[in-house]
Order: sequence, then structure tokens, then C-alpha cells
Amino acid sequence: MSHNDIIQKAEDLADQVLRHSKHVLPHLARFCLVATFFEDGIRMWFQWTEQRDYIDHTWNCGAFIGTLFVLINFLGQLSGCFMVLGRVKVEIAVGVLFGTILLQTLAYQVFTDVKFFLRSLALSGGLILLLAECRQEARTVFAGVPTLDSHNKPKTYMQLTGRVLLLLMYLTLLKFDMSFFHIVFNLFGTILIMLVTVGYKTKLSALVMVVFLMGINVYENAFWMVPQWKAMRDFLKYDFFQTMSVIGGLLLVVAFGPGGASMDEAKKRW
Repeated sequence: MSHNDIIQKAEDLADQVLRHSKHVLPHLARFCLVATFFEDGIRMWFQWTEQRDYIDHTWNCGAFIGTLFVLINFLGQLSGCFMVLGRVKVEIAVGVLFGTILLQTLAYQVFTDVKFFLRSLALSGGLILLLAECRQEARTVFAGVPTLDSHNKPKTYMQLTGRVLLLLMYLTLLKFDMSFFHIVFNLFGTILIMLVTVGYKTKLSALVMVVFLMGINVYENAFWMVPQWKAMRDFLKYDFFQTMSVIGGLLLVVAFGPGGASMDEAKKRW
């Protein structure tokens, strides 16, 4: 069996999966995408005092400002999640969640840690893909109305930006040692995420990347195996749900495709 035959069979299998899950996949993608916001909002409630005191101690801003920070994060993240899942004013909800990312980046000084900063950018990429999906849904309402070419639409560039930012998530997972497992992990994952980024065999590549990341996430970030009193549990939990949100962004790519700025779309015009 030739290389092309293997790829074709894999694409056929992916198409069958997508046909049987097309009504569920967008909902699952949204659920995964907002997972980290939902988890963080709940954590704000249960760690209210600790979060308030941390902001007060770090910025010397007083208990009132610290409480206000926790309240904004709690209400903003949970309301944004429910609006996204309920498809109610999704663009406003995405704006609220973007604001939360920016607020936390400044308050927790995330920009001083490359790994956490790249994770935040990747999460922003998932939200950009969600905005692109909203534009696609809006277009289907006016299916008979003439539109510009896909490569001139803002939606196209939003999809491209979202895919590029998802690439940053994978960069934080790379293992810089010479063990056989990590060499294979780095090589296989890098090929997949680059295919998703340039938009080549995009749905198949993104689907395989979803399965790949889910396996790595369960293996590397099994926070449920760590006792609650250990600080490592919170770090693993944070990584787990952030990875789930990136998986949600990839599922949006699987469900709706890469958009006009991609090799798959360019091949159609050749």
C-alpha cells in the first residue's frame, strides 16, 4: 500500500467520523474551549481569600481592590462560559473572556514566564477561532446574499491567526532531552501542528492532533492522582484545563475547516 493510499484511507475514516459527529462536534468544541475559564471561575470561588490576599500582597492595592479583582474574574468567566455554551451574544462573551485573559496576564505577571505567556496566547487563538465560527454561522443565515471572495474576509484571517496561536501551545509541550520517546513525541507533534497551521490536510491533521493532545494531557497532567494538599495538584489542574481549551480550538478547526488562508483552500483554486 502506497503512502498516498494510507493518507486517503485515513482521510476517509476522518470523514466518516465527522459525518457521524457533525451535530455534536461544535458543541463539544465549545465545551472544551471554555473548560479552563469555567474551572478558573469555580476556583476563584473556593479560593476567594487566597486570591484576594495574593493580589493585595503583590500589588499593595488593599483588600477592596483584591476582592474586586476576584469578583470580576468569578462573574466574568462563568457568565462568558454560559453565554458561549448557550450561544447567547457570543461575540460579547468572547470579549469578556479576552478581557479576563488580559486582566490575569497583568495581575499575575504572566508575561514574565514564557510558558504561561504562550499558553495565554494559545488560549486567545481558540477564542479567535470561536469568533470566526460565529461569522460563519452568520453567513449561513444569509446564504443567498452575494459575498466577497473568502480570502478577503476578516473571518479568513481570524481563522489563520487562531491556528498560528494554537501552534504556540505545542511549543510549551516540547521535551528537550534525547530520550527516544521524547524525540518521537517532538517530531510527530511538530509535524501535525505545522500541518494544522499551514492548513494542509487540515481536518485530518487537527483530528489526529486532538487525539494526540488528549493522550498527552491525561498522561502528563493527571491532577486527580495527586493529593489535594499538594501544590502540584493546582499546577497540573491548570495545565490540564488549558490544554482542554486548546483541544476545543482544534475541534473547531475539525468542524469548520481551516478557512481561505490555507493550502487546502488554495488547492481548490488550482
